[in-house]
Amino acid sequence: MSTKWVYQFNEGNAEMRNLLGGKGANLAEMTGLGLPIPQGFTVTTEACTNYYDCGENISDEVQGQIFDAMKALENIQGKEFGDLEDPLLVSVRSGARVSMPGMMDTILNLGLNDVAVEGFAKKTGNPRFAYDSYRRFIQMFADVVKEVDKAKFEAVLDEMKEAKGAKFDTDLTADDLKEVIVRYKEIYKSELGEDFPQEPKEQLLEAIKAVFRSWDNPRAIYYRRMNDIPGDWGTAVNVQTMVFGNMGDTSGTGVAFTRNPSTGEKQIYGEYLINAQGEDVVAGVRTPQPITRLKEDLPDCYEQFMQIAKTLEDHYRDMQDMEFTIQEGKLYFLQTRNGKRTAPAALRIACELVDEGMITKEEAVSRIEAKALDQLLHPRFDPEAIKAAVPIGEALPASPGAATGKVYFTAETAKLHHEAGEKVILVRLETSPEDIEGMHAAEGILTARGGMTSHAAVVARGMGTACVAGCGDIQLDEEKGLFTLGGKTVREGDYISIDGSTGKVYYGEIRTIPATISGNFDRIMTWADEIRTLKVRTNADTPADALNAVKFGAEGIGLCRTEHMFFDAERIPKIRRMILSRTKEAREIALNQLIPYQKKDFKELYEVMEGKPVTIRFLDPPLHEFLPTTLEEISALAKDMNVTVEEINMTRASLHEFNPMMGHRGCRLAVTYPEIAKMQTRAVMEAAIEVKQEKGFDIVPEIMIPLVGEKKELQFVKNVVVETAEKVKAYYESDINYHIGTMIEIPRAALLANEIAEEAEFFSFGTNDLTQMTFGFSRDDAGKFLEAYYDNKIYESDPFAKLDQDGVGQLIAMAAEKGRSTRPDIKLGICGEHGGDPASVEFCHRVGLNYVSCSPYRVPIARLAAAQAALNDK
Repeated sequence: MSTKWVYQFNEGNAEMRNLLGGKGANLAEMTGLGLPIPQGFTVTTEACTNYYDCGENISDEVQGQIFDAMKALENIQGKEFGDLEDPLLVSVRSGARVSMPGMMDTILNLGLNDVAVEGFAKKTGNPRFAYDSYRRFIQMFADVVKEVDKAKFEAVLDEMKEAKGAKFDTDLTADDLKEVIVRYKEIYKSELGEDFPQEPKEQLLEAIKAVFRSWDNPRAIYYRRMNDIPGDWGTAVNVQTMVFGNMGDTSGTGVAFTRNPSTGEKQIYGEYLINAQGEDVVAGVRTPQPITRLKEDLPDCYEQFMQIAKTLEDHYRDMQDMEFTIQEGKLYFLQTRNGKRTAPAALRIACELVDEGMITKEEAVSRIEAKALDQLLHPRFDPEAIKAAVPIGEALPASPGAATGKVYFTAETAKLHHEAGEKVILVRLETSPEDIEGMHAAEGILTARGGMTSHAAVVARGMGTACVAGCGDIQLDEEKGLFTLGGKTVREGDYISIDGSTGKVYYGEIRTIPATISGNFDRIMTWADEIRTLKVRTNADTPADALNAVKFGAEGIGLCRTEHMFFDAERIPKIRRMILSRTKEAREIALNQLIPYQKKDFKELYEVMEGKPVTIRFLDPPLHEFLPTTLEEISALAKDMNVTVEEINMTRASLHEFNPMMGHRGCRLAVTYPEIAKMQTRAVMEAAIEVKQEKGFDIVPEIMIPLVGEKKELQFVKNVVVETAEKVKAYYESDINYHIGTMIEIPRAALLANEIAEEAEFFSFGTNDLTQMTFGFSRDDAGKFLEAYYDNKIYESDPFAKLDQDGVGQLIAMAAEKGRSTRPDIKLGICGEHGGDPASVEFCHRVGLNYVSCSPYRVPIARLAAAQAALNDK
């Protein structure tokens, strides 16, 4: 039996999302609910994969099914595709499995040509509308299918408006638009060396191919990488009968949400434009009206719209994002999907849906995007600093959070300056999907055009980036690199501050402070904690970091990097003295001077953690990192130690390594200089015993030996630690327990984990180094070539940001299994940066680790991701 590549809307349902894409599955479901949907058909995601398999060609079998589906659509509509007097016109839209707003392409009014447009004008009795539809089609087809810069067409339209004294496109007459069409076709021919295609079947196939191709355009690839969407999913294509919002004052088009996507408030929220087509609303070319105005303009449509909106939310049991068109007073829904929302809105909506009895607590937890919690921890303006600030402008509060940074006018420059370490505000007339990388790099986004549902607003909310949209008072001059607003001239590189919660724009830099967390956040987190089995710890080296992490729900410290404690101005001379010492005795004298400092640090951490587990990693970095590099510092050290500059330089030269990250570091330091491990053990044990005696906390120190690759190596260092720890216990007459474990960060350690577990009571997977060693490239240098790997589809994501489950993951799973085979009660955790990445957390749950450890601000993300992993397991 041959594969079915094409489905009519009445042949599918919401369960077929993987095959029909989100949009196609929902259109099928809405058809089943009997809602007013312009009918059509979906070309499946499998057909997209097949298109790429066929060398970017639509196979004869798929083409045949497309034209059969078109015949069926002609029967439903009572019109013929390609008819010259009353043509059936269609839209061609993308529809991936998950919502990717604005990332892929759409073509409207397909099926028109030079002759059909005249028949269409006669049939509708509305020549202005017919020629407006045709000029839009030429521009979209040229842009999407043939990649002709749409600005060339915009320039013609702007010239025509100026020549005719027209403020809006809608002020141009049918004759004006005929002239625009002639000029559009001239651009098409001069750019491409061919005439605009007149055969509708050719137009249709070319448009479907273009949508398939748009799955792999740079902005879609970037969006997928940002949101962990696999590249082999492909996109479906929806071919849908056109309904027209640009037929006059009883027609219009809009986008609406069943709840407020910024705050979560239960009220209809959206915008529409009279006498417009869909792209006018999302592109922000004209500023739309709030949806409530529809009640005055077209009361019957408004009432029907409100009923359908309620039906959809009740059916999907979630906030819906709906696109609709009104054609001469008749309402049509073009699509619905679960709406993108800010993190505060997501929490409020989930909690209120539980309170309304629509969903369970488990469903509420599974619906919050773990990564989006990051938004809740975003800064806001310091109330004291903002008191004195006077806004220079105000527009739509499109995505919450406060941002301050230097102004740049293109996505490219924003990205470059962000990479150079600057805080950036991207200022645009309006953003388009091509700006995605600049938007991602920016602290905040300010646009002159566009509403709350414009591209800038939707994408910024999804990324948790502050955005102020539709600031129509901005006079923007990109060529001169400046804009004026509220009488102030702002040049490229000047600081501005924006508040995405109020819509206010300020000149200059305003101090920001961390966010506070709402009651809904606590409710969701409480439910998540009831569900998850994976513990969540933090990576913290200071009491302040540890305190922050505890506030965010950390259940212990999974990694305390002791070397960070040595860089303090008072301490670094002592560690340098140790490095430069020629004898063991001299080294011990220098190290003993560090014990009080290390002990104080550990005591403070133990006090903050109040008996929660604390894993302390012994000294890891190569010794050269502690030595001075400037002549001034070297001279001062020589004088302090009573040695020559030459002697210090000789030591620096002797410590120089070609590849220090794979050199004399980690446990290798303790093998060479056991006195370092002795000093650190004394500090750890004395601190734990004293805090236990003084505060009564039940402390069980966890000492982690880094970079082990051989059981005997661990055994050697462990003997030093145990001997020192037992002496300290005897001195204090203490019966305190302690554990000794290791980091698994060398592939050899993973392969021999069963042997290493004979000595180690716990493993912590250091996935930063394990990734580095497994791939054989440095995370500090990989950025130089990873872009080429993404462009050439060798990798889909950065293996240092998202755990490589196939390679590195296999080593972790193997080491966990081997470790348990030797020591069934071995404790297993992960402390690399991957500990806060939701996909990586799910993997850790799957392979049976006991905990993940991540930076303090990612603790809530890990808690939620761990709960979602447990739910997925069920």
